[in-house]
Amino acid sequence: MNTPVFTKVYRTTESRARAVRHHAWLAEHASPLRQPRIEAVGATSIDFTYVDGRPPGVRDLPMLAALLGDAHGAAWVSDLHRARLDIPHPLHAGHTMADFLAPRLAAFDARRRTHHLTDDEDLAAAKRLLHAVAIGPVTFYKDTNPRNILITEQRIPIIIDVDDLTLAPFGYDLAKLIVTLAMTYGPLSLTVIQNALAVYNRAAAGHDACLGGTSMSLLLGHAELHRILTAPYLGRGGYRYLWSQMCPVIQPEGHE
Repeated sequence: MNTPVFTKVYRTTESRARAVRHHAWLAEHASPLRQPRIEAVGATSIDFTYVDGRPPGVRDLPMLAALLGDAHGAAWVSDLHRARLDIPHPLHAGHTMADFLAPRLAAFDARRRTHHLTDDEDLAAAKRLLHAVAIGPVTFYKDTNPRNILITEQRIPIIIDVDDLTLAPFGYDLAKLIVTLAMTYGPLSLTVIQNALAVYNRAAAGHDACLGGTSMSLLLGHAELHRILTAPYLGRGGYRYLWSQMCPVIQPEGHE
């Protein structure tokens, strides 16, 4: 009996190869994350084991925050304690994982060209914020949004779509999940966000005490970056709400 598969097609051979490398790196260094198994690889496609599941909702945030903290801590201990946020990280066979700064600086320039950053002052402020939050221990970012997670009937989260993997500070991918849940389902209370951060920090600190220090201010600084970077996708992929309208009273402090 054949194993059911989901076939993902890539634009180029290199983008397909990059996804395979990222899948392998996460399996080796971020083992708390569960991924669909790769069944076959074509020139520009990958067959993944089919996963029957639903996208996460707000009620799943504590579980997912704990998973991210656990995975980020594991990756730091296994490999990323040697990494820097401003330098691509070496992988196998001469390949690298993108650094934190360069891809986002380029993305901000693109947002300025499309007027999602309205003027050069907004662009400069976004870049200052990026540098301000690029602090602390290094982990990875895999774009944890509701479209990239499936929750099985047994409430097991399966992580999908590892095409774009970069270095990131702790808390950055949690902020992406929080922002995109709010953009999808509507406002999250401050209590819900605080609880998610506390769960995340406890899970990360379980690997090393230095990893559990992401503050609310830093988390919301990350969230502001995601507000800018996700702006072009409003109205697409289930994003119905503006983050700036979801949490207007808890803006980040100290990152002007």
